[in-house]
Amino acid sequence: MRMSRLLLRTLREAPSDAEAASHKLLVRAGYIRRLASGVYTYLPLGHRLLQHITAVVRAEMDAAGAQEILMPILQPHELWVQSGRAGVLATDYHGFTVEARGGTFVLGPTHEEVVTATVAAEIDSYRDLPLNVYQIQSKFRDEARPRFGLLRGREFVMKDAYSFDASQEGMKASYKLMYDAYCRVFERCGLEYSPVESLAGAIGGDVNNEFMVPSPIGEDQFASCPACGYAANIEAAQVGGGGTPGPAEELTEHHTPGRPGVKAVVEYFADRGLTSAQMLKCIALIDETGGGQQVVIALVPGDREVRVPPGLRAFEEADFAAHPELVKGYIGPMGLQSHGIRVMADPTVRESGPWTTGANKADHHVTGATLDRDFSVDEWAGLASIAAGDPCPRCGKPIELVRSVEAGHCFQLGLRYTDGDGAIPGATYVDEAGEEHPYWMGCYGIGVSRLVAVIAEAHHDDAGLAWPESVAPYQVHLLSLGAGRAPEVATAADALYAELTAA
Repeated sequence: MRMSRLLLRTLREAPSDAEAASHKLLVRAGYIRRLASGVYTYLPLGHRLLQHITAVVRAEMDAAGAQEILMPILQPHELWVQSGRAGVLATDYHGFTVEARGGTFVLGPTHEEVVTATVAAEIDSYRDLPLNVYQIQSKFRDEARPRFGLLRGREFVMKDAYSFDASQEGMKASYKLMYDAYCRVFERCGLEYSPVESLAGAIGGDVNNEFMVPSPIGEDQFASCPACGYAANIEAAQVGGGGTPGPAEELTEHHTPGRPGVKAVVEYFADRGLTSAQMLKCIALIDETGGGQQVVIALVPGDREVRVPPGLRAFEEADFAAHPELVKGYIGPMGLQSHGIRVMADPTVRESGPWTTGANKADHHVTGATLDRDFSVDEWAGLASIAAGDPCPRCGKPIELVRSVEAGHCFQLGLRYTDGDGAIPGATYVDEAGEEHPYWMGCYGIGVSRLVAVIAEAHHDDAGLAWPESVAPYQVHLLSLGAGRAPEVATAADALYAELTAA
């Protein structure tokens, strides 16, 4: 391409809404232009860059045995109802819906339902498994606050792959193939990355990994242990170690007027040397995952915040009014199961105590609350927030928190979309004995257009963008110096240009 013909206009100043270096540089260098909030046009340089990143992703997907397909952007809303995800379409996926003559459609934010229905119509024998299909497709999410240019937009390009296997062991093998392929993609794109343990969220499944790229403008953080290599998203990271149980105490009730909350109680018991870590924080939640509204109390030490599990939400004023047994600001874990309340607790709760906590009575707290004597726990889960310097759950050494950007995500979905509630009809195969079984699925996503920004964040300096050769829009910039004064220079440059183009 000759510069004289290239659609390119560079800007002296970055747009006022640009915060990230990648956003500023991509706009100033003439790669992208904003059409609306979170919506961008790729100019020729930006489109070539996107194509080259896509080529890297496509090559590694093909090498891992995945087959490329292209699924519709428009998805019937009924599919989301079948899978049980219609309720999270707006909250978790910020989904767009479109009313059309054929009914209500979703502008695809993700394609689990569509790919399961597609494969279910084609594959019915164990002989056709394992199968892995992928697409590179535009996605749409109505982000409340698009920011950082291509890092968080309303329209974006994504590679999503889906594996289908006859067994859990087969699913794990497919997952490993894709995990390794992702590592190669990010290495070829010149990125330093960390695969970290994470939560599945609305997509479902148990085992999953995020691929995080350290970045000063990252909206995520992950816990990293330099000593043993442990790495986990802060939503999934476990707090290691724990406190040391204190001497046994009797359960004693205290009048604490006007003292809701940890800080106020610690001040009230200042003469006892009480710390927030010795308080038991009890947070009321509503579990809506089963279609109903079960009350859950989450327990964490008082110096921690509660990480609310997917599918649960915090109590609102109306919920407290409907459950007078739970006194706002004075909730304790004692006797909750008798009211049909489920008690969840972070593992650190069993490593410390006795606890000071609410007495389930207005203006009252108790001291000496002891696990398995005064209260019991129905479910243990990683609920406590993690902080820099906490002990690593594997080796006990201090962990670090690393600010980062998510570049990819792999999930072991298991039977989430093929068996039980939320199964897509027909998502089964027949084994050698003629018996029918559900597919075991995996899901694997890379934000291809997001990688444009992620690579730009990692590969720029004071002079501007400096792309890795594997994705650069052009590999050679040929300059013809003095051609106006020396025609032979122009002739030689044209010949070299033709030779390089042909090569």
